Amino acid sequence: MATKRDFYEILGVPKDASDEQIKSAYKKLAIKFHPDKNPGDKSAEEKFKEGAEAYDILRDAEKRAQYDRFGHAAFEGPQGGPGGGFHGGFSSSEDIFSRFSDIFGDSIFGGMFGGGGQSRRGGPQRGQDLQVRVKLTLEEIAEGVSKKIKIRRLEPCHVCSGAGGKGRKTCGTCGGMGQVKQVSQSLFGQMINVVSCPKCEGTGSTFDDACRTCEGSGLERQEVTISVQIPAGVAEGNYLTLRGEGNKGPRKGPPGDIVVLIEEIEHDLYHRDGQNLYAEARVPYTTAVLGGTIRIPTLDNELDLKVPAGTQSEKVFALRGKGMPGLHGRGRGDLFVRIHVRVPEKVSGRQKEILEELQELEKGGGKESNTFFQKVREIFS
Repeated sequence: MATKRDFYEILGVPKDASDEQIKSAYKKLAIKFHPDKNPGDKSAEEKFKEGAEAYDILRDAEKRAQYDRFGHAAFEGPQGGPGGGFHGGFSSSEDIFSRFSDIFGDSIFGGMFGGGGQSRRGGPQRGQDLQVRVKLTLEEIAEGVSKKIKIRRLEPCHVCSGAGGKGRKTCGTCGGMGQVKQVSQSLFGQMINVVSCPKCEGTGSTFDDACRTCEGSGLERQEVTISVQIPAGVAEGNYLTLRGEGNKGPRKGPPGDIVVLIEEIEHDLYHRDGQNLYAEARVPYTTAVLGGTIRIPTLDNELDLKVPAGTQSEKVFALRGKGMPGLHGRGRGDLFVRIHVRVPEKVSGRQKEILEELQELEKGGGKESNTFFQKVREIFS
């Protein structure tokens, strides 16, 4: 598998580039390598998609932070749902434009090169993408989980079955093209944009008798439940793309996608950093002095952690392989346990006597006997 290039390098911007710099750089790249401008040039097509993937990550603050920290590994994962994955996964230039309509508009390349955009001339319009957030516990992330989520999306109208009406005819506004040109003046001269026809919504046709329920769109909003398979090892800011699960397109047009954003619920015991987990453990000071074992909960079970005699407060122990799994099953992180020695706020009379005896031994430099430490263990345990 070829090594992916750095996203900042692809767009030709520094790592501290602003959002406007990133947007501007991508727009220039997309115009230069657009497939309609470079017919039959596979290299240009790959650079076009490569730039789209880079912009898809760097335009989003959360995904950009994940990339800056973990590189490409942050978004490489197994397929999650129909056609899903942890990266752009653009199948065509049309898919790219629908995702990035914030900078391309409805069909910026339609006027330049004769194609692209959400709707094809006289063809059905693609449904809009949806975005949902799924909150996961650390235990769910460690094992992988299937989640059922309810969404409201546009479905075919139950009255007209998605047809939109009766008596279909060619749209008089766009002449059946599904697109119209908009002319505007700017500092650079006259600008011509090609957009979806507002009369027929890009379909190229209207009706003598439009459906009153959906007003000719063929769609109505309904609540549906879908299943999302979340693989083990995901993290806050990762996302899956569920192909074809978004809003249905007007008048039986192709559906959009659903982008599922991962949110991680803060854990009561563990702090997560990548694949590693961090926890705190309080131990009696007698255990720290004399040694012993303590029970440590992990994501799988409980383990005995051996505390050697003379362990100092803030000492960190590593439990190998007891952290989080990586995407693609790439190993497992570690669990790091920081020891805090617990000192009692109050002691009994007998405990005080023992401590004073210990204090005297330390001052005199005498040899501590096994009998003395046995007394300490019995009284403070």
